This record gives sequence, C-alpha cells and structure tokens, in this order.
Amino acid sequence: MTLRVLVTNDDGIAAPGIGWLARAAVDRGLDVVVAAPLEEASGTSAAMTAIEREGHVVVREHPLPELPDVPAYGVGGSPGFIALIAVHGAFGPPPSVVLSGINRGANAGRAVLHSGTVGAAFTAAANGCRAMAVSLDVLSAGDATAASGGAAVAAAARVRDAERHWFTAARVALDLLPRLLAAPVESVLNVNAPDLPHDRLRGVRKGSLASFGQVQMTVAESGHGFVRTSLEEPGQAVQPGTDLSLLADGYASVTAIRAVTEVADVDLSGLGAPEG
Repeated sequence: MTLRVLVTNDDGIAAPGIGWLARAAVDRGLDVVVAAPLEEASGTSAAMTAIEREGHVVVREHPLPELPDVPAYGVGGSPGFIALIAVHGAFGPPPSVVLSGINRGANAGRAVLHSGTVGAAFTAAANGCRAMAVSLDVLSAGDATAASGGAAVAAAARVRDAERHWFTAARVALDLLPRLLAAPVESVLNVNAPDLPHDRLRGVRKGSLASFGQVQMTVAESGHGFVRTSLEEPGQAVQPGTDLSLLADGYASVTAIRAVTEVADVDLSGLGAPEG
C-alpha cells in the first residue's frame, strides 16, 4: 500500500519550501496531501489556534502550480492544529507520516521548542503519526559563510528564495524516510540542511542539539507601557558535534527528538500512590 503523507509547514502555503518537499515526496511515489497555514505562522510551536467563520475553520483549496494533481489546502490555523486535524481525517485518509517544512532558516539547538515547523511534527507524533521536521539553513553556508553578527543576517536576506537550494533539504529528508519509518512512532527526526547544492554537501551526520539556537531574542529596550525586542546571534562558540556546528561545516544534520516525556531522575518519593 502506498504511504500516505501530509506535507505542512509554518511559513505558509505559498512559501517555496513546501512545494519542493511535496514534489520530492511525489517523486518517491508517495500519496501526498498538502495543508499549511494561509499566513506565516513561525514561532507558534505546537499551538492549537484556528480562525473560524460561522463555527467552521477556514480551509481553502490552494493548488500548487507544479503539482496540479496533488490536493493542497490553505488553512486558517497553526501548523500544530493542521497536523492534528489531518491525523483525524480532515483532508482525506489520515496520513501515516507528516513531513513539516522546508522551513526558511535552520531549526536547531534547544530553540526547536518554539518552532512551528517542529511543533507540527511533535503534534503528529504525539497522536500516533510518524513525523519529520525539515529546514534549510540560510545563515551558516553559501553567501553568509564569512559573515558574522548582523552581517550574516543581512547577507542571507540578499539571496532570493528562488535561488536557494531547497532540493538539497528535500532530498536529504526523503533519503532519511526509511530511518523515520523504523523509529518509534513518538520520536521526531529534526533535519537541517545547509543552503548548498547537493553535490557540495559534505554528507549527513547525527547532530546533538546545541545549547542555544541560531539566533536568540533579547530585550533591546523597555519603558513605560512597552518592551522592544530584537534578534541577535549568540556570542558563544558553537559546540563541536552539534547541529549548528555541522551546518557551519557544510553537513546536513539530523537529530532524533521527542516532545513530552516523563523523566525518572527527579526525586518524587514519599508522595504516595494514587487512590482508587
């Protein structure tokens, strides 16, 4: 039986990355449906938000130009919400796999907690559907290799999305699909690829989560009745073997992660057993 796949993202249904990921899945012979937010929903984590009109969540057909035979929908909801309703049959037969991406920018380090791309994958996995989050790093490789600080962000912004190497991230993701299918269903593969042609990719490596993200939010100014924030690159050195280190060295990184699990190393002894 053909594997049923939902492709979603947090950059919005019109973002370029989602088309590349859907096309790669179709090229592998998978049964693909696409559903993504009508508007950008970055940083929403696994939020359950939706826009309703007269008690109905807004869903609009949004055909992808290069995939006219693939059903595609723009949804007035967050990526996590879309993944959840897809698992419950909102867009036809429930998927066996959710592919979330390709995000414009790396989702690396502990900052994955805040990512809508990763949040959709976490939500799918928590509801019995295998999932992968896929992102294209736009800072560490290519034109931003020698840049630092705010210059890296500015250099990356000068590259048009049409010129980015979405195919590299899509191919890496689909090549990893057999490993995802063999993994426990509650786990998620978080995949990041550098913005390089596939033939310049140095390989795919297992990366641990860096202790910080590629950029961090800081409070730039606060005053009476307001706070102004900004994004800055961390001032610390990247730890070897982490996802961010691998990206900077021209490798794609894959990390197996889980969203919500109990821990056994906290002392809760003496609290007694549940009654009843």
